[in-house]
Amino acid sequence: MTFPAEGLPARVRIHEVGARDGLQNEKRQVPTDVKAEFIHRLAAAGLTTIEATSFVRPEWVPQLADAEDLFPLLSDLPGVDLPVLVPNLRGLERARALGASRIAVFASATETFARRNLNRTVAESLEMFAPVIARAKEAGLHVRGYLSMCFGDPWEGPVAPAQVAAVCRELLATGCDELSLGDTIGVATPGHVEALLRELTATGVPVDRLGVHFHDTYGQALANTLAALRQGVTTVDASAGGLGGCPYAESATGNLATEDLVWMLRGLGIETGVDLDRLAATSVWMAGHLGRPSPSRTVAALASNLTPSHVAPSHKES
Repeated sequence: MTFPAEGLPARVRIHEVGARDGLQNEKRQVPTDVKAEFIHRLAAAGLTTIEATSFVRPEWVPQLADAEDLFPLLSDLPGVDLPVLVPNLRGLERARALGASRIAVFASATETFARRNLNRTVAESLEMFAPVIARAKEAGLHVRGYLSMCFGDPWEGPVAPAQVAAVCRELLATGCDELSLGDTIGVATPGHVEALLRELTATGVPVDRLGVHFHDTYGQALANTLAALRQGVTTVDASAGGLGGCPYAESATGNLATEDLVWMLRGLGIETGVDLDRLAATSVWMAGHLGRPSPSRTVAALASNLTPSHVAPSHKES
């Protein structure tokens, strides 16, 4: 049963980040074939945007060192967008060589995190990304700009909306097609979310080019998502089973679980195209490979009722 609320979008696009953001922080290496199977199962559950991997130097994020091996295993997913994270021109060329059509760059709204994560100031990091974005656009690629620490920074504290808006405008001017506003350490609250989105709209950043990326450190991710939807956002990042965090911010805990998001949206009558039971079964399957239960409350609630019919056929079996 659904209970639609006024002022909300009819449909939300879920930008699934479990295979990249979710797995990059794992202590043990997940085999490449398991990652490929994970992405195929996510696609079979109805997700149409699945961030696949990251073309960073292997020593930076060893869990994603198999990008060149993984990406070709996903060539049989027509109609599914498979963005990849690239840190520089070298990463872009590696991604292009494998046929990637959507890339993402990762910037910061705060100086301290920019220095800790990229060893550059905010301005210097934007200068570094400019030729990457320009070359990607020349090649006809779609470019997403991740912006971390949009609400709070563990070293600088709360982040002013005007500070975030200034960096957003720079990223759009550089050529990004869309931006993802990251609550990297999970400290946002609904009022802060509304204030930031109002500031962005007032300063010329179109809401239809924004997505939100919430972490659930203080249990606010769903409330923050609802606040964003009421401001016109229709793209929400989430991670199957609640996997992930940020390896460069120790206080960052898991991402918003995709299942928790779908449960809320379904109750509000908002379309996602996602089969919740099949998605939950995928997260249970991945939890088995990781050796621990999923932190998603929705997965836990549904797990006992899942049957073999909820498990998508393996791409090797189809």
